[in-house]
Amino acid sequence: MTQNTITLNNGVAMPALGLGVFQTPPDVTTTVVDQALHLGYRHIDTAAAYANEREVGEGIRRAGIARDDVFIETKVWISDYGYDETLHAFDKTAGKLGVDQLDLFILHQALPSAFDRTLAAYRALEELLADGKVRAIGVSNFMPEHLDRLLAETTVVPAVNQIELHPYFQQAELQKLDAASRIVTQAWSPIGGITSYRESAKSTFDDPTILEIGRQHGKTAAQVMLRWHLQEGRSVIPKSVKPARLAENLDVFDFELTTAEIADIDALDTGVRGGPEPDVITLETFGRDIPEA
Repeated sequence: MTQNTITLNNGVAMPALGLGVFQTPPDVTTTVVDQALHLGYRHIDTAAAYANEREVGEGIRRAGIARDDVFIETKVWISDYGYDETLHAFDKTAGKLGVDQLDLFILHQALPSAFDRTLAAYRALEELLADGKVRAIGVSNFMPEHLDRLLAETTVVPAVNQIELHPYFQQAELQKLDAASRIVTQAWSPIGGITSYRESAKSTFDDPTILEIGRQHGKTAAQVMLRWHLQEGRSVIPKSVKPARLAENLDVFDFELTTAEIADIDALDTGVRGGPEPDVITLETFGRDIPEA
């Protein structure tokens, strides 16, 4: 199945839609990755902090897909920030995944309380890029003030900024800043799964506007939301462990939303973040040891 790709600011082509494995238990990750690749996924997004990189690597090998045909994205956790520490984080990650090169290596969070360590970690990513150990580098959960300082004090513009983004939380100003710097905005929780975690919270999956648009196209709410992201130029990382859902999330390249439908979804923004506030991320509260390969 042919997938849309996005060309990053250094010319690397990245499949626009990838499989996320956040909170996917290690004991099922290998099977899920194998199934996804057989369905047609060619982009897998993991992280050192997810504790399933080893199983992602095994799933890729089990699927039998050529390494060059699978785009592997992963993240450095804040506990491994610092120049030497981040260089070693690459060794740990590559060893667990069983690869020599990563397609996209990003910082998982800004660390506002120790931003010098964040900058040192990013400079390590720049060295890994120069050495050909990674094909592209980027960041995740970086807010405007974090991006402004990073851009002012480092050399390579991030290829990607992965952030919480779904119809109920769109971060429009941050998206504009990304675009102005030729940084691809990549959405985690792109179909708003995080909105269904809270009791009494309104869920994107039940939103009447999204459901009606889906009815018009014969598509599910999830498919409508993924199509919305793709048409607005974003990369998306939906997750599931169910084969039927994996197939559903990939089946979004055979229809187009109208300009009016996109505007209707844009109008659903509540400005309410579902994940943690980026400024509360500290080593004291979120630090954890990342095991060796």
